[in-house]
Amino acid sequence: MKATINNSLMHYIDIGISTAMPVILIHGFPFNHKMWMMPGGQTESLAGMYHVIAYDVRGHGESEVGDGMYSIEFFADDLLGLMDHLNVQQAVVLGLSMGGYIALRAIQKKPERFKGLVLCNTRADADSNESKIKRAAAIRAIKTNGPRIFAQEMVKNLFAPLSFETKQNAVKLIESTIERTAPLALCGTELALAARVDSAPSLPAIKVPTLIMTGELDAIAPPETGKAMQEAIPNSDFFVIPQAAHLSNLENPDEFNRHVLEFLQKAG
Repeated sequence: MKATINNSLMHYIDIGISTAMPVILIHGFPFNHKMWMMPGGQTESLAGMYHVIAYDVRGHGESEVGDGMYSIEFFADDLLGLMDHLNVQQAVVLGLSMGGYIALRAIQKKPERFKGLVLCNTRADADSNESKIKRAAAIRAIKTNGPRIFAQEMVKNLFAPLSFETKQNAVKLIESTIERTAPLALCGTELALAARVDSAPSLPAIKVPTLIMTGELDAIAPPETGKAMQEAIPNSDFFVIPQAAHLSNLENPDEFNRHVLEFLQKAG
């Protein structure tokens, strides 16, 4: 399905039980909604009991690339705009990595629209100077070598070593997804991520039930980062997903789904 949200064409799926509690899935960078749709994945796990919405962030998947002038502010407004379009007054929002950044900014802007929050393999603090320099280097590499080489290098940092043997289909999905993302969108999103606000000071103000998960081998958003978020957010839980790095929903979907389902049953 497609809709014009904030003057940009957005692709989304809307499945499950329309009268049940809405659960919105926000993918990481630079992926799309298909990361939730692997066999045994999150859409399959949730659609039998919930109203499941997953969408492609501006510039990703089948959503419009536009001018490449992105910000997390725009991405948060797009989430809220999609909720308005679908007449979803409140939802549990699940964001992984960049999806977590978007969810955190959106709940700062419109906390009344959230029934619950699931933050996966993400962090609340802004980029350090070192991280900003790395993003600039990534943009230079994309412009010089193209998205294929960028994809090949990026997947090395996303998966746990064992996943390259046991989750080859997931690795292929992610690598091909990155490779097919428009260079303009890749570069524009890197700049948006580098410029995002520091959400850490706002964590104590989150009033809805919150679940935080991260992979035990995640070097991008390590377990200690997730634990610090849990300590700052009232009424929150924290779990480490074993045998997983930055894409815990793909690397250990059974454990990931179990925690999400248990959380949703309490939040509902």
